[in-house]
Amino acid sequence: MATTATFADQRDELNARLAAQAPAEALAAFGRLIAEQAAVDYAARAPKEGKRAPDFTLPDQLGRQVSLAGELEHGPVVLIFYRGEWCPYCNIMLHTYGLRTGDFSDRGVRLVAVSPQTPDNSLTMAEKHDLAFPVLSDEGGEVIGMFGLKYDIEAQSRDLLSSAGIDVARFNGTGGWILPAPAVFVIDREGIVRFASVQGDYTYRVEPDAVLAALDGWN
Repeated sequence: MATTATFADQRDELNARLAAQAPAEALAAFGRLIAEQAAVDYAARAPKEGKRAPDFTLPDQLGRQVSLAGELEHGPVVLIFYRGEWCPYCNIMLHTYGLRTGDFSDRGVRLVAVSPQTPDNSLTMAEKHDLAFPVLSDEGGEVIGMFGLKYDIEAQSRDLLSSAGIDVARFNGTGGWILPAPAVFVIDREGIVRFASVQGDYTYRVEPDAVLAALDGWN
């Protein structure tokens, strides 16, 4: 099995750097934003284990059309929803999963990631982390909405992100100021959700080992 730092370890290092460098008022404001999102029960809106996942087709980082049904023809899919190339927690997550791609492919499982950002920004994300799996663009958030994860960033949070130099609308193109709650779904070849991790708190992401354990439990 690959040996790499966990998401949690890397997140804690990032948080420590931010605590040492960022102004206290900014940290407090982002803390309030995280708490507000954590209080939303996105899991209640998302497809449940044992239910069928919505099918979809989206462009990947190279502009090719990729469908969930087409990926499932080759094996189970681990479907990752992330916020964007600008989000440091998303970068940590995709990098961590990218390093474990072999552990998933050894089980005949395909990784697929989805965000609301444009294909160009998805390509940047894929290249930055040398990702060997499709990174799909859901401009407008239709698929994100189908999975119950979509929300609009309200004005105060837009101002907060902008003050930190983050222009979400520029990354999202026609989608503007929308985001998904981070989530990971394991979907079997029949399209049934076998595992789901959905979090409003964007600083939390399920570890690859937990997903692999879920796969080993039924696959």
